[in-house]
Amino acid sequence: MITTSRTAMSLAFLLLTIGSASAHGPTPQKVDEKIEISAPPSAVWNIIKDFGSIAKWHPGVSNAKTSAEGHAEGTTRTITLKSGGDLLESLDDYNDKDMNYTYRLATENVDVFPVSFYSDTISVQPAGSGSEVEWISRLYRADTTNEPPPNKNDAAAVKATTDFLKAGLAGIKAKAEGKG
Repeated sequence: MITTSRTAMSLAFLLLTIGSASAHGPTPQKVDEKIEISAPPSAVWNIIKDFGSIAKWHPGVSNAKTSAEGHAEGTTRTITLKSGGDLLESLDDYNDKDMNYTYRLATENVDVFPVSFYSDTISVQPAGSGSEVEWISRLYRADTTNEPPPNKNDAAAVKATTDFLKAGLAGIKAKAEGKG
């Protein structure tokens, strides 16, 4: 009887484990990109410090509009991608002294960008005789079901985010080094 009870408990545990494993949903992803720039940190920061200026330095953004002037927490910006469509983002934290800010996707638009949520931090630091800009994104794929289609899965979200960050960093570098 004890063996039967243990077997039943083991079977119940196994079924619970299998059930919870197949129902877990998406895991957070992270993209961390950096670029070295031959310009002083203050000059690089002046290019990117205005939350609404992204269209001036990101080659993939055709327009950006902010809800308010300045850098108040909760300020939103709507960016229009050159590939088509808008993304609404919200400023969470801004630190002029440390040359960084954090913002997040406020309203998803998975048909435009294959993520359901992201939180990004962009920062400028001294590096050698110039600067290093780091852009970190923490994100979730567009389709948060257990079996997303290929264009809305983790790989698609990470690729789109990586491409966007790399293009933005290249745009900052070109502008800071007088090539763009």
